[in-house]
Amino acid sequence: MATQAAVVPSADYRKELGSRGGASVARCYQCAVCSSVCELAPAGAPFPRRQMLLAQWGLGDQLAGDPAVWLCHQCNDCSERCPRDAKPGDVMQSIRAMTVEKLAVPKFMGSLVSKARTTWPLLLGGPILFWILYLAALGRFAHTGEVGPNAGFDHFVPHWMIYSVYFPVTFFVNLVGFSSGMRFWNLLGSHSARSGSFIGTLIPIFTEIATHKRFGSCEAARPRKWGHFFLFWGFVGAAITSAFLIVILYVPPFQEPIPLPLSHWIKILGNLSAVALVVGGVWLWSNWGHYGKRAGASTAFDKFFLYVVLLVIATGCFVETARFVFSPQLASWLYVLHLGVVLCLFVTFPYSKFAHLLYRTLAMIHEHMSTPDEATS
Repeated sequence: MATQAAVVPSADYRKELGSRGGASVARCYQCAVCSSVCELAPAGAPFPRRQMLLAQWGLGDQLAGDPAVWLCHQCNDCSERCPRDAKPGDVMQSIRAMTVEKLAVPKFMGSLVSKARTTWPLLLGGPILFWILYLAALGRFAHTGEVGPNAGFDHFVPHWMIYSVYFPVTFFVNLVGFSSGMRFWNLLGSHSARSGSFIGTLIPIFTEIATHKRFGSCEAARPRKWGHFFLFWGFVGAAITSAFLIVILYVPPFQEPIPLPLSHWIKILGNLSAVALVVGGVWLWSNWGHYGKRAGASTAFDKFFLYVVLLVIATGCFVETARFVFSPQLASWLYVLHLGVVLCLFVTFPYSKFAHLLYRTLAMIHEHMSTPDEATS
C-alpha cells in the first residue's frame, strides 16, 4: 500500500495570516468562482481556490513552494465576484508577504521588514544614524561649508566613502537574494518536474515583465499596471544611470568633470528615471485611495516599500537643488538624509515588496519549464 504524506495543519499560520490582512479566508466555502473568473490562472492549474483551501488549513510550507501564489497579480477580479467576500486577492497578497519572510536570509531581517508598521523607525532611522556616525568619526562635518553651486557634495562626502558602504551592501543584497531565490527555486522543483533551459526561458519572461503583459488581463485592478510599469522602468533607468556615472568617473577615455551640468545626457536620464519613479509611486498610492476595494487592501508591508521609494525621490530632488538655494550646512544635512534613506531602500530590497520581482520571475520561469501533465494543480 502506498504511503500517504501526513497533512499537518498549523493554527499559528492561520492566526498570523489573519493578522497580516488575510482573515477573510475563513469565509471561503470553496465555490471556485475565484478560479473560474481569473484570466491569469492556467486551465490545468487554476488558482486561487486551492490556495485558499491550503491557507484555511494553515499549510504554510506547501504555500511557500506554490508558484501560483506568485503567478497571481492581485487583479482582484476574484475578490470582486466572490459571493462570500472572502477577498482571495488580498489573501494571496498576505501569503506572498509571509513567504518573503519565510525565505528571508537572515531570518531576523525578514521579520523586521514584515513588521514595518512598528519597526519603520528602526528600519529608516538606523541607516540615517549610521551615516551620521560614519561621517562624524572621520571628521567630515567640518567640510560642510565647502558645498555650493560650484562644488559638489563629494567635497563633504568623498566618493570612496559612498563606495565603502554601497559596494558591500550591494554584494550583501545580491548574496542573500541569490540564497533566498535558490531556496524558492528548489521548493518549486520539489512539486513538479522542469525541462528546458533556464536562460532560454528567462528571455521571453523578461519581455513579459518589461511590458507588464499579464497585468493587461486584469479588470478590477487594471489601473495598477501603469503604476508598476513606471516604477519598474524608473528603477531600471536609475541603475543604468549609476553604471554610466561610474564609467565617466573612472574609465579614462570617458572621464568628465563633476558635478555634471543639468543639461548632460546622464543627468537627463537620471531625472527621467526619477520622474518615472515619481509617476509610478504616486500612481500606486492614489490608486489605493481612488479605487478602494477594487484596488485591493494594502498593508504596512506594502506601503513601507512605496513610501521609502517616494522618500528617496523627494530627498533626491531636494538634494539636487539644495546646493544652489540653501546654505551649505543645510544642503549637507539634506544629503546625509538622502544617503540614509537610499541605504534603507538598498538594505531592505530582499525583504520588502521589491522581492516580488525575484520570486515572481522565478515562478514564471518555473511555470514555463514545468511539463504540462505535472504542473502544480
